[in-house]
Amino acid sequence: MKKITVDGNTAVAMSAYATNEIAIIYPITPSSPMAESCDQWAGQNQKNIFGFPMKIVEMQSEAGAAGAVHGSLLGGALTTTFTASQGLLLMIPNMYKIAGELLPCVFHVSARALATHALSIFGDHSDVMACRQTGFCMLCSNNVQEAHDFATIAMMATLNSSVPFLHFFDGFRTSHEIAKIEVLDNEEIRRLIPFNKIYELRQRALNPSHPKQMGTAQNPDVFFQNRERSSEYYLKAYQEIKNAMEKFAHATGRKYSPYEYVGSKSAKQVIVMMGSGADTMEETIKEQKLNVGLLKVRAYRPFNAKDFCKEIPKTCEVITVLDRTKENGSVGEPLYLDVISALSEQGRQVKVLGGRYGLGSKDFTPAMAMAVINNTTKTGKNHFTVGIDDDILNSSLKVLDYNKNYDGTECLFYGLGSDGTVSANKNSIKIIGDNTNLFAQGYFVYDSKKSGSITISHLRFGKNKIGSHYEIQKGDFVACHNESFIGKYDILSHIKENGTFLLNCEWKKEDLEQRLPKDFKKTLYEKKINFYIIDGVDLAKELNLKGKISTIMQSAFFYLSGIIDFKLAKEQMKKMAEKSYGKAGREVVENNFKAIDMAPEKLVKVEIPEKWKNANNKLDTYTSNETSEFNENIIKPIAKQLGNSLKVSAFSPDGSVPTNTTRFEKRGIAISVPKWIPENCIQCNMCSFVCPHGAIKPVLIDKKTKRPETFDCIKAQMTDKY
Repeated sequence: MKKITVDGNTAVAMSAYATNEIAIIYPITPSSPMAESCDQWAGQNQKNIFGFPMKIVEMQSEAGAAGAVHGSLLGGALTTTFTASQGLLLMIPNMYKIAGELLPCVFHVSARALATHALSIFGDHSDVMACRQTGFCMLCSNNVQEAHDFATIAMMATLNSSVPFLHFFDGFRTSHEIAKIEVLDNEEIRRLIPFNKIYELRQRALNPSHPKQMGTAQNPDVFFQNRERSSEYYLKAYQEIKNAMEKFAHATGRKYSPYEYVGSKSAKQVIVMMGSGADTMEETIKEQKLNVGLLKVRAYRPFNAKDFCKEIPKTCEVITVLDRTKENGSVGEPLYLDVISALSEQGRQVKVLGGRYGLGSKDFTPAMAMAVINNTTKTGKNHFTVGIDDDILNSSLKVLDYNKNYDGTECLFYGLGSDGTVSANKNSIKIIGDNTNLFAQGYFVYDSKKSGSITISHLRFGKNKIGSHYEIQKGDFVACHNESFIGKYDILSHIKENGTFLLNCEWKKEDLEQRLPKDFKKTLYEKKINFYIIDGVDLAKELNLKGKISTIMQSAFFYLSGIIDFKLAKEQMKKMAEKSYGKAGREVVENNFKAIDMAPEKLVKVEIPEKWKNANNKLDTYTSNETSEFNENIIKPIAKQLGNSLKVSAFSPDGSVPTNTTRFEKRGIAISVPKWIPENCIQCNMCSFVCPHGAIKPVLIDKKTKRPETFDCIKAQMTDKY
């Protein structure tokens, strides 16, 4: 096994590609990269464990993809698909058929919120919870390593049980997190897959040589009995999950179980979770050395009450179950109800509390984990929420200040969507992860507006395995790649004392006194920040990189952070540049090489003057002559990245918002604006049509109209009247 640095989607795709003959795909965020990777590898003629490239079929809807998977399985081919959210819901009718006909396969789902009062492209468990009646077994991965491993374990279990599997992991939090993991090669996977069961699937396939009929209609006299006929397969399926995990552990040394208990063996309080939040909870319990247990649910379907209860210490008095979904009108959320049923069946008299967290990719931090632990051990609030301020029903737990001291280096990068910051940071993680003994992790926070909106990259590097699956609270290194963010976002609240701050700006050193907000300068002084500026835009122009500053900022990061030797970093950055820009031509590659070499020379160290310690006013970049209550209470906080502080009462129950509010948000993100050159104008007006900032606005005026002296004019071609 080799160690590589990949994101969760790629980690899953590597196993899915190796173990399947066909993938029926349809893109949907955040699962698309799994299908894209498989498509790329197939195009490169990469072989799976059967010795040939996977066949990729792209359909025109998720419903069509599920139907094609069903048909392909009936034909005896090992087939998979990748999906999430509404796309998964469109597959449910075919999922019932696939399960009812006992067709082995694995659906890989980057679990995502469903559109309810509003669309959310971000992660929670709403979509997979809508599938728990379909008959699919459900395995949950908590991190990138598990996502890679469980993709193989699910394939082993489905073939041995003839029951289909839904393998899910947290959308964005796990699917897009980059981490250093151990991956299986084709030969190692081949030794784990039961080829005799593949032969049995082929024998059961629809075939004119030995015909049979599927999908009949049945009357009330026989339907019930036939429906019960498959029950034994689900009893067997759970045992096959255990068998697959044991065989996998023997082959790799990585041991998993359907229900894994960690923590004190004499705990009176136990937390039950599944998904990436479980790792955060485990990390917090260990960090604080608490007498509390954590039970991680990996096999959600079938849910085995006996094995689940066996993992809970006999000393346990209170269990808290955390669900990453909301089921309106129910007594409680799905996992909560399953735990209560399991305890009741096994005769365990334990108090059970239920709570919701992390909907729509809301971050689940150690501070929130501590709030849950405190509620379990002291308060005992049931049906709570954590991570929000519910001032309507008062369901929220109080979250106190608590930050884990990370043993390594944490870095934050503020960039613009499509400016290359995220891609450069992904390369940086891979450079460090693949060329050193350090563990590396990257997580990227996107705005749903995507291109042109803020992106925040969270990077961690350290000597120990990283189990921190939450956003960085305080970074050792913070970089701001766009000067328009200064005064708009409270960037310096996320930097440690004596940390390093790098600002890309067109300002000179002597301009900073006037350009920087006073409270910003005061924070620089109080936190003793090592402050550097660089004019990446000017260097990009000099090197004809068309405003692309990502390579420049990446080189500056490696030079200032000192995480790895800069000479090694330069070699690897140039390899990445060759790979990324090779198709654009040799000149572009060479210019990026120059950018890597020249960036450190362009860095300017800013000595922070004593007088900055007395600055105390705040700059509000969202000023307007007109405003509204919605603008003040909703738009401004969200635009300043303060949406997490908004209370439940701030929003309408049905998710509706006023119209005509775009005028309030002035982002000011353009590096430069176009200038009209009268002598070049042919009066096509295309400049006004295509300009995203509306910087040029043609106006037709007559000779009698008085115009400002600075208003440039040329004679209109349409008529002599003007």
